[in-house]
Order: sequence, then C-alpha cells, then structure tokens
Amino acid sequence: MPTYRVNQDALTQARKLIDAGTVDADTEWSDAAPSADDGNAEIEKHGWGGYAAWHLALDQDANEATKARYRFPYGDFTKVNRAALIHGKQRASQNGHDDIEKAFDELLQRVDGDG
Repeated sequence: MPTYRVNQDALTQARKLIDAGTVDADTEWSDAAPSADDGNAEIEKHGWGGYAAWHLALDQDANEATKARYRFPYGDFTKVNRAALIHGKQRASQNGHDDIEKAFDELLQRVDGDG
C-alpha cells in the first residue's frame, strides 16, 4: 500500500480558493474531473508545483516528476469542486488515509460554511 501524506501546500491553496469563493458547488465530479490532457496542460503552464497544488495527497513512494506522486484531486485546476471533496473524503476513508480524510472534511466544512 502506498504511503500517502497530506500535501500542505495544496491544503493551503484550497483554503484560499474557498475563502475567495472560487468553488463549484453544483457540478458532479464525474463531469468536472480534469482529463489527462488537462493535467498535462497544467504541468506545461505551471510546472509540477502547480499540478501538485491541486492534489491533497502525496505518494511518498512515487517520483516527484510523475503524476503518480500526486493523489486525491480537489478541483479542475480553476475551482475547488464540492463533489470532489466529498468523493476524496470517501475514498480516503475507505482506504484508511485518516489524515487525508480529515483534510477533505475540513475543506468540505469550509465550503459549507461550517468551518
């Protein structure tokens, strides 16, 4: 099983985006999730750091310059997606990634005005 840890830079960015109202609360994640080509475009525009900032978890066993390193996306490279937060929280819970589940829960509460 991969060793995941919370990506603190992504968590900070997500908080700022939510506080600025840069949130999509209506689109289903299956419709909003970025494609592989969208990911490539983000890497080309903003480098691996920009790509990483949209993923709440890092796979410490994967090379930094690979998509495999960056897990649990929370948006589409432009907005935080509420459905992505729910999906990520559920996946983290199902796979025993407690710290990542807590990070998603915090963001979801922030979107919903409870945090």
